[in-house]
Amino acid sequence: METNGHITLVTGGARSGKSDLAERLLARHRQPLIYIATAEPRDGEMAERIARHQRRRGQGWTTIEEPLDLCRALTDSDGLGARLVDCLTLWLANHQGQADFGALAVTLRQQSCPVVLVTNELGQGLVPMDPLTRRFRDDHGLMNQAVAAAAHEVWLAAAGQGLRLKPGRDDPDAPV
Repeated sequence: METNGHITLVTGGARSGKSDLAERLLARHRQPLIYIATAEPRDGEMAERIARHQRRRGQGWTTIEEPLDLCRALTDSDGLGARLVDCLTLWLANHQGQADFGALAVTLRQQSCPVVLVTNELGQGLVPMDPLTRRFRDDHGLMNQAVAAAAHEVWLAAAGQGLRLKPGRDDPDAPV
């Protein structure tokens, strides 16, 4: 069942500009802005990263903190504005690699308001030495593929630039 919610996935490496690109893509929708945070401030460094993201976004965002039940957060917030989910990698890690990303893809296809999701691109480096890390990397790649299949647009962030991988608009600042 396809509805009118525009789904966008933004992927890239560490410090590639993913979140900044995702925020610009979300702003195209000209709706109230909702940030669905999957990170938890478990140490001082992570707390500072979260604060830095909040400062960059500025005022005007409603924040929903949901490290685990992302499908519920999306369903409950649908109709309230355009949502930014940051990030799927932490969401998967919070589930210790056992998240139901098939259910996430189904939930995304049911949305009536736009959703932009941020994820990391993990599969371009060396093969991890231990089985647990290899499994997480593999599950993460499968999650990214499932969400990309549900998305209308997929963008890759690299060196602060956005490259559209899946058809959509070329200009991330253009209204949808």
